Amino acid sequence: MPPQDVAEKAPPHSRHRPVAMVAPAVPLTLDGASVLHQMFRVRWPNWRKLLDGQRRRIIDEASAAFTAMESHPDGGSALFSQLGHKGDLFVVHFRRSFDALNEAELQLAHLELDEYLEPTHSYVSVVELGLYESSVQLYEALLEKGIEPGSPEWIQAEQEKIEESSKAMALRLWPEIPPHRYLCFYPMDKKRGEVNNWYEVPIQERRRMMRDHGLIGRRYAGKVKQIISGSIGFDNWEWGVDLFADDPLQFKQLIYEMRFDEASAKYALFGEFYVGLRFQAADLGTFLAGKTPPYEPPKAERKPAGVPN
Repeated sequence: MPPQDVAEKAPPHSRHRPVAMVAPAVPLTLDGASVLHQMFRVRWPNWRKLLDGQRRRIIDEASAAFTAMESHPDGGSALFSQLGHKGDLFVVHFRRSFDALNEAELQLAHLELDEYLEPTHSYVSVVELGLYESSVQLYEALLEKGIEPGSPEWIQAEQEKIEESSKAMALRLWPEIPPHRYLCFYPMDKKRGEVNNWYEVPIQERRRMMRDHGLIGRRYAGKVKQIISGSIGFDNWEWGVDLFADDPLQFKQLIYEMRFDEASAKYALFGEFYVGLRFQAADLGTFLAGKTPPYEPPKAERKPAGVPN
């Protein structure tokens, strides 16, 4: 029977029944600093063939460039000696834009040292803060007032919430790279399988799970600094996770505990893990001499100049 016949035969009282408004499935998010992770393998045989004077010249040039990157006013860069076979040198950049990230990448590529570095991996993302709690509260309040999702009034209310939250969380959106000795980085997705599909779960349930998930992280406050960056549309995974600590065992304990959390146990997929020991650009020569560089964290963190006015 054609659809129009169905409508014509429907009971009169049901023909103009209003459709119930439903909260959007997508939570609001805040976006901040642009992030680039670069992993390299040092071509050690080629490096060792150089004369002492050649190595010294290359180290001096690279150390000067990396020192300037470390103190970049819009987030900075950091060097890590990478553990395991996945690479040797791990470089992380925080900047205000992709343009600035590209500048840092090209600057590194034009160093003479680059002839002795083989890229093994990279990751592009943007610092992201999810607003599950605020989103559900806002959506429910707007629906209660009879404001339709997608209407001008709805869009304006969302924009006001984003602007308000961005100001309140500016230091988290535009951070400096934490000064801790150890870094653990890994990418992750939320499952979209036939059985467990995160994106089909009602937003209220996702809010509850993310709230419980966050409570675990708070128990590691002061031990682990976590920075989440969104990479949907930028790289092969949906998020990148950076964990910084002065005791690497904290990474194992935190991630193990989160394995039992519902949001992780049922819906999380994880990529490869990368671990490194931070060192300062001034100690690049020590690293390239095959020794573990020392590391003395800054006495105090600089005010994040990357925060927009």
